Amino acid sequence: QSGLVPAYSAESDSEDEGAEKDEKEGRLTDWVKLACLLCRRQFPSKEWLLCSPQIQVFPLNKETIIDGLSLLCQTGKRLEHELKNKIYSYIHIRFLDLSNNYISDLSPLAPMTHLLWLKVDTNSVTSLKGQPLAEFTFLQWLSVASNQLVDIEGLVGPSLETLILSGNSIQKISGLQSADFANLVILELRANQLETTSGFDLPNLRKLYLVIQGWCLMQILPESCSFHLVCW
Repeated sequence: QSGLVPAYSAESDSEDEGAEKDEKEGRLTDWVKLACLLCRRQFPSKEWLLCSPQIQVFPLNKETIIDGLSLLCQTGKRLEHELKNKIYSYIHIRFLDLSNNYISDLSPLAPMTHLLWLKVDTNSVTSLKGQPLAEFTFLQWLSVASNQLVDIEGLVGPSLETLILSGNSIQKISGLQSADFANLVILELRANQLETTSGFDLPNLRKLYLVIQGWCLMQILPESCSFHLVCW
């Protein structure tokens, strides 16, 4: 009957025999005490042990974790042309942070259709037009802060709940309509060059962060929106 070994050491095997078996079994079995070195379980006989399924140990590498990985951070890697080669295999990623690189083209992300959260702050994105945002039908959180955007043309997000566009050079935000952004509740537009929020209709918006200099905010914000406004 199997049981637990109270104490043992790898010295139970002879030096030659132990070395050979360590190499063969991956240092998992003490063949003198017939015990598993992982769980400290002792087996009734050598025959029983040889007939039992052997424990397999898989190395922790890209190939073994790729299907189960949900979060990937590649920040400050100076990525630009290398982006596709770095992440093309991680199609099951849910959370992706690519901040502080030199990325201007997000098209290598197109296969990542399961994304829920995407952060591409402090990069070189000049336009959202032609970017694969339409592929991210499940995306709920998006931050493109501190890039080089001047408008939001091309921006889509049927599932977006939080959108952060602070620190760009955006002058107008027309196109933010409830039909395309029905779930949007938090919008950050601080440190841009906005003069008006004309063309802005988001009735479900709850928090809006922005600065518009030289205007009366209460006169230019859309009356249809219900939100908590924070000015900086």
